[in-house]
Amino acid sequence: MCGIIGYTGEEQAAPILIEGLKNLEYRGYDSAGIAVYDNQTNKTEIVKAKGRLKYLSERTDGGNAVKGFCGIGHTRWATHGEPSELNAHPHVSSDDKVVLVHNGIIENYIELKEKLEKNGYRIYSQTDTEIAADLISYYYNKCGGNPLEAIARAMLRIRGSYAFGIMFRDFPGTVFAARKDSPLIIGKAPDGYYIASDVPAILDRTREVYYIDNMEMAELTRDSVKFYNIDREEIQKELVEVKWDAKEAEKGGFEHFMIKEIHEQPRAVQETLNRYIHEGDIDLLQIGLEDDFIKNLERIYIVACGSAYHAGVSAKYVIEEIAKVPVEVDIASEFRYRNPVLAQNSLVIIISQSGETADSLAALRLSAERGIPTLGIVNVVGSSIAREADYVMYTLAGPEISVATTKAYSTQLAAAYILAVKLSYVKGCADSDKYNYYIDELLTLPEKIEKVLDSKERIQWFASKFSNAHDAFFIGRGIDYSSAMEGSLKLKEISYIHSEAYAAGELKHGTISLVEKGTLVVGLMTNKNLFAKTLSNVAEVKSRGAYIMGITSYGNYSIEDTADFTVYVPGTDPSFNASLAIIPLQLMAYYVSVAKGLDVDKPRNLAKSVTVE
Repeated sequence: MCGIIGYTGEEQAAPILIEGLKNLEYRGYDSAGIAVYDNQTNKTEIVKAKGRLKYLSERTDGGNAVKGFCGIGHTRWATHGEPSELNAHPHVSSDDKVVLVHNGIIENYIELKEKLEKNGYRIYSQTDTEIAADLISYYYNKCGGNPLEAIARAMLRIRGSYAFGIMFRDFPGTVFAARKDSPLIIGKAPDGYYIASDVPAILDRTREVYYIDNMEMAELTRDSVKFYNIDREEIQKELVEVKWDAKEAEKGGFEHFMIKEIHEQPRAVQETLNRYIHEGDIDLLQIGLEDDFIKNLERIYIVACGSAYHAGVSAKYVIEEIAKVPVEVDIASEFRYRNPVLAQNSLVIIISQSGETADSLAALRLSAERGIPTLGIVNVVGSSIAREADYVMYTLAGPEISVATTKAYSTQLAAAYILAVKLSYVKGCADSDKYNYYIDELLTLPEKIEKVLDSKERIQWFASKFSNAHDAFFIGRGIDYSSAMEGSLKLKEISYIHSEAYAAGELKHGTISLVEKGTLVVGLMTNKNLFAKTLSNVAEVKSRGAYIMGITSYGNYSIEDTADFTVYVPGTDPSFNASLAIIPLQLMAYYVSVAKGLDVDKPRNLAKSVTVE
């Protein structure tokens, strides 16, 4: 949600800001703007545009029409106030002393607005962000023109989440940054310094970054960067090298990022497996998880949102099946507010691609307050969840640009399998032969995913046939049910087709009344022990006029008598079927969206990283 970019250095700032914002388009937005200080005129020029970034780019000639070596930029995803040029960032204080961009939500903005209006500030927009600019200006004037003190005092008054990029009229060539609960990084390059809300924004400029922690500030000039805590004491930060390849954030000849990332899944899963499996053994000591700790675990809690939650549901099935440890799975926004009772000798696992998901981060902090160890499964090195969790399993999906996750989801599954297999072995549920079998099966997954991708032309044909569908239902049992949930989400989020997932055995408890002639029903039947029961449920909806798409493993050819269209996936251990069953569903969602002529990578109303509640 929202994207921030800032630069001060030796090059013209505006083209860099525009390019950085293009790299952040995947986060979701409805307007954009830049502010650039021109040292020739000693003025800051602000340019905004509603809608796609191309309108801002056209208005500024790709940034070339706006001169200056220091600036900040923003893509806005509306929370307070409608999408409009007036509400777009950057925002400027009433006295023109402060220009600011903001990612997050200010919860007490009405209270602050009333205070500022009483002190003569004129509010021109409907946003909460403008309040932050005026509040910093208020303290700046009150404390004698000290920008760090002004920012710090404003931070202490603001309730909510924020990442700020700030420029002061009296400090030309300097960009200030501050953070609480919303992501923000600092990049160091030979030509200057950058701020950004995510690594891809500056990946083509530098791979050396600093991570700002909560309630910290930074001061950037063209030659240096300094970091401060909330007490304005200077602190030291470690410079981290980002390992991602800049080419991974490019389409590489594919029409959309989503289809590119679907095809990157064999590589991403392979690299994630290779990170933790060495010479036929799973090594979790590298992340600090010792066998004694694992052996003593009596319960696991998995907390996540969206697709990561579906990966967590799959993980529950796998862990309980092969390691016999009870697992509870919670949606993060529910977990944090239901006052959960957490058992001792337990582990809370937080799954998040970005590592910045607001509700998941809050759940982690709640667990830490209760004294329960936490494990983060995240894709972004140095993210908030990665830094705050007791243990971290990094997935190696690389940068994922499309809003609809594919390769990050698949690597989350891989990480969950690794943890489950290790747990099974350490707790004595699997002997050495079984342990080696599981590892061998895991290592075959990338090749089998590649095999499923060979079906894409057939799936494309099928998707074009059903691109005008109004409703779709996905059904499955056991781990197939978790895949059904993820497949349903993929379809609805990028094709805007109403879609629901159900445990197949629940059909007769109300849902089957919605099935009529031509209704698309996707039946997942990859588990041989549950194949016959799910097939009988498929037959029930078939008899009521449904059109059936079946997903099953090689050998289950009796499905042809019932399904109208079938996709076969290679056989693997039933616990790992989710990694193969999801591929046809990702492809179907993608091709339906393409057939409808929709914006696949940037679906309406959605954002890649949900950093607010």
